[in-house]
Amino acid sequence: MTIHTPGNRRTRLLAGVTGVALLLGACGGGSTTGDGKDAAEGYDPSARVTITWWTGQTTDAEVQAEQLAAEYSKAHPNVTIKTSAGASTTDDLLTKLSAGFTGGSYPDISYAYGSWAGELATSGKTQDLAKFVADPSFGWQEIPEAARNTATYEGKVIGVPALVDNLALIYNKKLFDDAGVAYPTDQWSWEDYRAAAKKLTNPARNVYGSAYSVSGSEDTTWHLWPMLWQRGGKILDGKKPAFNSDAGVSALELLRAMAVDDKSMYLDQTDEKYLPLFKDGHIGMVMSGPWALLDLKEAGLDYSVAQLPGYNGDHQTVSGPDLWVLFDHGDANRAGASRDFIKWLTSKEVDAKWNLAIGNLPLRSSEQGTPEFAAYVKEYPGGQKFFDNLANAKQGRPTLAGYEEMSRNVGDAISKVLQGAAKPKEALDEAAKKSAGALE
Repeated sequence: MTIHTPGNRRTRLLAGVTGVALLLGACGGGSTTGDGKDAAEGYDPSARVTITWWTGQTTDAEVQAEQLAAEYSKAHPNVTIKTSAGASTTDDLLTKLSAGFTGGSYPDISYAYGSWAGELATSGKTQDLAKFVADPSFGWQEIPEAARNTATYEGKVIGVPALVDNLALIYNKKLFDDAGVAYPTDQWSWEDYRAAAKKLTNPARNVYGSAYSVSGSEDTTWHLWPMLWQRGGKILDGKKPAFNSDAGVSALELLRAMAVDDKSMYLDQTDEKYLPLFKDGHIGMVMSGPWALLDLKEAGLDYSVAQLPGYNGDHQTVSGPDLWVLFDHGDANRAGASRDFIKWLTSKEVDAKWNLAIGNLPLRSSEQGTPEFAAYVKEYPGGQKFFDNLANAKQGRPTLAGYEEMSRNVGDAISKVLQGAAKPKEALDEAAKKSAGALE
């Protein structure tokens, strides 16, 4: 159901997250199901049941959700699916869910950003789908590992990935040609990236070599993670911040040098400007995801895609999978019907019909042989590269309560450094100190 638009795709919930996280943690005692019982135990597939599905999407996508729900109900006439966006924007869903947990008005299924998984898992309201997805008929292993890990909290599976993605390097071929710079390759190092960005930068034409978000949001934070991993670093050591290691400092130092010393990096205060500026020919390269391809295609931009520049031959990327989270209402039939619907929605046959059609990557590796995938890679140049790049998503962002708060602290640190207001080591140390309490 997700139609990605540049600017809001990776803008995470910023205002009020701390309060929401505390409220979620207080709702349910820190386990996915209070008594450990399978929420769907005793499920009767023939029982008449009504389930609610919060898609978290725009009006246009909501129409598609209604069509999918109607298609499922036609094949399962005993199941009624009530769809709604759930909130005015996807970003507002976490707040709405928190209020619903308190008032008992939460849905059976909700869209959720992957970065919320830890908060939702500790609400005590989610189903544990571990045994359900382990059934061979589900095909859990067909979904990329990073996405499966995002849906898993302390061994419990709280949902099923709604989409998968990753970051790669998208570049404007005309700007490279104009500057006489060779196109990026999959073997590029960070030094290659920095050198090309410097050559592409042309202040007289208002052209920057690259770009970075300094809004302090998750869009700021998650772009650092691949660099940290490539240099052998970790986000956490257990539940203790570890991103302020030598690996993290050296990664941030490279970005600082590009932004402050070379002035080859456009700094976006909003998350919403750098992709449109890239599309309009003012930025040579952006680290972005497959959600950008629809706009680039419509703009007629001559672009191409390469793997992220790497360190010592390591080209790891980061995946930001979002989820369909399933909730427990103490009704086995509602729980079971929710599971069956999501299994159908994320199946090879159904996912290929709608997810690929709106420019998203396929959820499952088995979809690569479908006619829909062939049409996707033909319609969206770079789509095959993003699909292949899923193999470089070898680690996931931590699924734990406190990630959102830690992300804001890291995002603030990065923003200060790239704007010349702090040094990498002191900024990351401060972020680690601020985050320690939230991760305990």
